[in-house]
Amino acid sequence: MDWPHDPDGEEGSEGRRKYGHAVLAKKIDEEEDFPLSAADYVDQYGDHPVRIDYETVVSVADIFEYVDQEEFQDFPDFHTALGEALREADWWPYRLSHA
Repeated sequence: MDWPHDPDGEEGSEGRRKYGHAVLAKKIDEEEDFPLSAADYVDQYGDHPVRIDYETVVSVADIFEYVDQEEFQDFPDFHTALGEALREADWWPYRLSHA
């Protein structure tokens, strides 16, 4: 895919130092951006790359296809919804084992 910036550059995942939630969260000012509209976030950042793991990069819009909420009240609300979306899309790198 032709990204608007390098997924591993300083605008992306910072040289592969940041993945998933960290890439999404750094686009938000916790003090000023809430409540936050999902549609506005996607309008602004939808074509931006998000590194999921060492070999997978998807767009913000791809992730938001799995987000059910239309608005986030605060950062924990945003973080929770995005975590659920990443799990639903099977882009969450950590698995819990159930004994």
